[in-house]
Amino acid sequence: ESLWTSCADGRVRLRIDNSCPQTPITVHQMFKESLEKYGSLNALASKKNGKWEKITFSEYYCLSRKAAKSFLKLGLERFHSVAILGFNSPEWFISAVGAVFAGGIVTGIYTTNSPEACHYIAHDSKTNIMVVENRKQLDKIMQIWNRLPHLKAIVLYKDSIPERHPNLYTMEEFLELGDDISDTTLDDIINSQKPNQCCVLIYTSGTTGKPKGAMLSHDNITWTSAHCSRAGDMQPAEVQQESIVSYLPLSHIAAQIYDLWTGIKWGEQVYFAEPDALKGSLINTLKEVQPTSHMGVPRVWEKIMEKLKDASAQSGFMKRKILSWAMSLSLERNLNCSSSSDLKQFWTRLADYLVLAKIRNALGFSSCQKHFSGAAPLNTETRYFFLGLNITLYEAYGMSETTGPHCLSGPYIYRQHSCGKPVPGCRVKLVDEDTEGNGEICFWGRTVFMGYLNMEDKTKEAFDEDGWLRSGDLGKLDKDGFLYVTGRIKDLIITAGGENVPPIPIEDAVKKELPIVSNAMVIGDKKKFLSMLLTLKSVLDPDTSDPTDILTEQARDFCQKTGSKATKVSEIVATRDQAIYQAIQEGINKVNVNATNRVHCIQKWIVLPRDFSISGGELGPTMKLKRLTVLEKYRKEVDSFYEE
Repeated sequence: ESLWTSCADGRVRLRIDNSCPQTPITVHQMFKESLEKYGSLNALASKKNGKWEKITFSEYYCLSRKAAKSFLKLGLERFHSVAILGFNSPEWFISAVGAVFAGGIVTGIYTTNSPEACHYIAHDSKTNIMVVENRKQLDKIMQIWNRLPHLKAIVLYKDSIPERHPNLYTMEEFLELGDDISDTTLDDIINSQKPNQCCVLIYTSGTTGKPKGAMLSHDNITWTSAHCSRAGDMQPAEVQQESIVSYLPLSHIAAQIYDLWTGIKWGEQVYFAEPDALKGSLINTLKEVQPTSHMGVPRVWEKIMEKLKDASAQSGFMKRKILSWAMSLSLERNLNCSSSSDLKQFWTRLADYLVLAKIRNALGFSSCQKHFSGAAPLNTETRYFFLGLNITLYEAYGMSETTGPHCLSGPYIYRQHSCGKPVPGCRVKLVDEDTEGNGEICFWGRTVFMGYLNMEDKTKEAFDEDGWLRSGDLGKLDKDGFLYVTGRIKDLIITAGGENVPPIPIEDAVKKELPIVSNAMVIGDKKKFLSMLLTLKSVLDPDTSDPTDILTEQARDFCQKTGSKATKVSEIVATRDQAIYQAIQEGINKVNVNATNRVHCIQKWIVLPRDFSISGGELGPTMKLKRLTVLEKYRKEVDSFYEE
């Protein structure tokens, strides 16, 4: 058996060695082990008519078996997929586990995908059954069903069925379908599964072309759930039952491994947020649940920060002063682990008790022991802001192709600006290092995926000759083995003069210097000098999450300080508001003064009329900047920088 495959029914050689000798197990074996320990504990909680409804691990397991039998009844073929298109819910989890029990492969699809994007994934993964949340998602699939020869049925789990259609079922009807399938039939399929076979497909967001289906094995899922979570100090329920809130897209590996699979492994209680969580309701859920651990992508932590800054800007002078005093004490203590005077320690503790604890409580974090950030780099402003609230954000680093976290920070593994160390049993090496010690990060371990479905060439490209996975990221290691990610190789700007410029540090510096700026993107590949596209912080439409024309409180605050009366983005851009444009230029001058060298200086910039968004195409589903799309969309503006 090879280390990789691109066939759905392929098997791979597992990367077992002395550092990770644990016996490989299947998803069903993992669930059975947990069932014996945690059967009577609550597993999943969802809101129905304002009340939390909970099911235990025993009920969760029985429902997953029921779903598995119904999938078999509907004709799910071995290593074909069950695709799930909808917001996080018990039905999502039960369908996913049921699909794996039945010998299928579970494939999440982003709810923001167009019908065409759904078609690509369903076709590529040979989807037999599609589980969809509501009519909006159902409509997408109805438009493409006639072009999906493998699709046999659709299950709808939230809304009622608008009009009857053969092979369209509600969740209730679906769960009864497999009643005549015997336990023996299902158990035979379960027992024939091997840990080195595929059970999950994660489609990468396709920022560089067609999405690729990363195949994850049973061992990828069960080993990562067990060992990466423990590296982050997640507790087994016999020590303390962790409670978490599930709200990030489950089609993305971060949420799927953290919410769904690790939840089963350690007996966690998972509360499902409302579908509009990222539009503002998440805080309400957090306040109700008071989770013991929380994971967010950087954009989520930034949004919480912006909300708090807005609230602070609106509060009275004294309140603002007290908050900034408390936060500066907390930040100082967290940055200088060295001993400070007894008096200073007393004030810091008092500030925490009187001021910061109240804010953490208002955010829903009063019981939260661990706060994780993953999926993209965290900027310094956000990191320091939360240290000021006495919240340490532990960064995780990995990719879909490493089943999520390959390197992790946690209460015992933490260093400023680092994403921690490789999880015990995982390895990292740097190749093609430059003079400063930056090289391409490569991964080895049981987190490393099987290959890309139906893409043999892309799979071969992903590995070096020894079977290490290339990340495409640049990073460096310190003497203690902490990893620092310094940029993407693809994002690296190579100027016309052949100079390498990593854009992220420059963009972060501009955002830190100019609190009115929401997104900053450096341009300069094959160009004589660097330029920059800027967007301003604007209020999001509560229904669509799209940026409006109205400036946020923080942005208006910035305007007032410069002497401008502007309250809208359009007012600033249309009139090229002199006070604000001058303030932006001064901020950029400050960043340029601290630049590594002349080449890293921003020579020209423009303010765009609208902030970047998922619907605008500039951001991917996890809020990652899609640089190529931005370049295409604003080609006219970019070209104007470089016209002689």
